[in-house]
Amino acid sequence: MNPNLKRKLLGMLMAFFLCFVAAAEPVQSFSRLPDHISMFSGQQGKLQLAMPVQAVASVDRPEVVQVNGSFHHAQQVSLRNPIQLTSQQAGSAQVKLKLFGTIPLKTVNVDVMPELKVVPGGQTIGVKVKSAGILVVGHHLVHGGSGGKASPGESAGLKLGDLLTSMNGVPLDNVTKVAAIVDQAGKANKPLNIIFKRDGHEMRTKLSPAFDEQDQTWRLGLYIRDSAAGVGTLTFYAPHQKVYGALGHVITDMNTQTPIEVGSGEILQSNVTSISRSEEGEPGEKRAHFLKDSRVLGDVQRNTPFGIFGKMKDKPEHSLYPEPIPVGLSGEVKVGPAEILTVVEGQQVERFNVEIIHVSKQDAPATKGMVLRITDPRLIKKTGGIVQGMSGSPIVQNGKLIGAVTHVFVNDPKSGYGCFIEWMLQDSGVLPAKPDRPKNLKAS
Repeated sequence: MNPNLKRKLLGMLMAFFLCFVAAAEPVQSFSRLPDHISMFSGQQGKLQLAMPVQAVASVDRPEVVQVNGSFHHAQQVSLRNPIQLTSQQAGSAQVKLKLFGTIPLKTVNVDVMPELKVVPGGQTIGVKVKSAGILVVGHHLVHGGSGGKASPGESAGLKLGDLLTSMNGVPLDNVTKVAAIVDQAGKANKPLNIIFKRDGHEMRTKLSPAFDEQDQTWRLGLYIRDSAAGVGTLTFYAPHQKVYGALGHVITDMNTQTPIEVGSGEILQSNVTSISRSEEGEPGEKRAHFLKDSRVLGDVQRNTPFGIFGKMKDKPEHSLYPEPIPVGLSGEVKVGPAEILTVVEGQQVERFNVEIIHVSKQDAPATKGMVLRITDPRLIKKTGGIVQGMSGSPIVQNGKLIGAVTHVFVNDPKSGYGCFIEWMLQDSGVLPAKPDRPKNLKAS
């Protein structure tokens, strides 16, 4: 046989073998085995490899986690059958698997937390936030005396989304401060020393105000804003910590689409007045207003990829649950029926049926944890599916709070994304964050 042909055939056979092995159930089950598992005290879990071999499973702290119900540090197991894990008390443990007792196969880190219960929300809330500085949301041209037009801010290198934090040493915590500082610098014919943040990094520039002949005033050539307001949905209230979480996604500036770094804020009672239904290609929205005598429900301390978080003194009104319910971690979320809690009229929270059609494996925080589809005829008739303002609506499955609605599919408004509740609980401070978590956008 031709040596080149022989090598080609051998290569094809090897490629076929590798594809066959990769597609085999034992290999796929091993690839799905997590490096890290979080559990609540008293909860059960399992490791499933579907490998027809014997191994030794060892655990360094059996008082924290038992393997197959045993208090022993090590035991023989068949990888053909699921390995049962039973959490005993709060703490961390390592479960190690060795083939035939000698060949290292896998190490799984297990964190056991005290049982956690929270009150699911669903209430529509008004949100008011002030940024930790002055946000640049646009450039505009100033009409100078010679007929020319220019934007001093753009010439100084300021971009949309930049957060101005100081002018000539004056901290910028309110947009009303800017006019007097700019006027003083313009009349003195001196540039402004500006400190600003861009992508989390502090930067400096000098900006020389221009005199606007039309308006007879000194200008920066910038459109700026220091606050935002909107409507969303409360996700949970943790009564022991007096902490809430809402929205399920970050608040961004509507012009620049950059996350707002929160300086201060508050959430208030809100009343849904009408619904603009979602249609294919055009998401609808809840129309709501802050009540005239709206009491402040809580403050806003953090704005993160998973929503807004802060302190709330009292349990919110109109809750469907008189008592807190257990939290379901991401590993417990299953494809199948669930329900969401939300308001479609007034302040009354209602239950609506949904179907979870996909669950992502997430060992680290990520916003798109699950895909859900609205199946409740009442909600479809009223809203057409998921609408803006519904983000943050709690998702409950098998009596546990498992997540929150976050986004709608524009071309299929009956479907959308949800995030796992554990990531929201971490950002709220109720659950400890993993050490590799990125920093949140915290209030100053």
